[in-house]
Amino acid sequence: MLGSLLLAISRSPLARRTVSGFPVTRHVVDRFVAGEDAGDALSAVRRLTDARLSVTLDHLGEETTDARAASGTVKAYVAMLDALRPLGLGERAEVSVKLSAVGQRLDHAMALDHAREICAAARDAGTTVTLDMEDHTTVDSTLSILRALREDFPATGVAVQAYLLRSEGDLRDLAYEGSRVRLVKGAYAEPASVAHQKKSEVDKAFVRCLRILMEGKGYPMVATHDDRLISITELLADRHGRDRDSFEYQMLYGIRTDKQEALAVAGSAVRVYVPYGDDWYGYFMRRLAERPANVAFFLRSLRSK
Repeated sequence: MLGSLLLAISRSPLARRTVSGFPVTRHVVDRFVAGEDAGDALSAVRRLTDARLSVTLDHLGEETTDARAASGTVKAYVAMLDALRPLGLGERAEVSVKLSAVGQRLDHAMALDHAREICAAARDAGTTVTLDMEDHTTVDSTLSILRALREDFPATGVAVQAYLLRSEGDLRDLAYEGSRVRLVKGAYAEPASVAHQKKSEVDKAFVRCLRILMEGKGYPMVATHDDRLISITELLADRHGRDRDSFEYQMLYGIRTDKQEALAVAGSAVRVYVPYGDDWYGYFMRRLAERPANVAFFLRSLRSK
């Protein structure tokens, strides 16, 4: 119930102004967001890669309804990728892109052109791009853009949300050789007509989706902080004869850092999702909605000030 409420207010302009106005909010946001500019993000990249972790960088912003803002997001990604190039990290430092931030709600062709520009910059930097998945109304458009991008940039990845009823079918289509797929539970408020509602149902759907990926020939990117799901991932990887370099775990910046490092030390590939930028509100509210512990952390911080 609390999670649903937080997801609802994540799109409220009034709530955005109120939460952003709390003097201590920035202190809490710093736990989940690497910083507001590229310099802050690059510092996080260096720190994480020194700890044997890989990263995917997300320039925060979504649901852009202005062409100039969409172009600005593209420029920010290209600048970040240009800054990554001399670090020589290759695919250890990639970027994640929300298509709604580069014009998807304005014009499909615009979003595709912008995504191509980012993918080209990523290729020049020796790395790649993963497309984030947003609410269910964008899935068909996102998968269409993915197919177009993979003609020239075959390593382009995509996120698939296990709680959507359609996702098992989508994954069967995507589990081919060379395909990179990030499996997530899902963090948008969706109706029962398109998505599982109960946590237990979402967890079961995640395992079914994970099984499809592990049985397939693609490269699964398993986005979870759940110890039980991590154990199931290990079992499925063993069952299907997967080497440690044939899949990876992905975890959010600032959440379960001890687990991230422990998995990396044990030989697993671990990638940290590193958001940065000043348009942090929607991302921040979804992180609170996902885990009660995050809400408790926020409230403790309010009381301590």
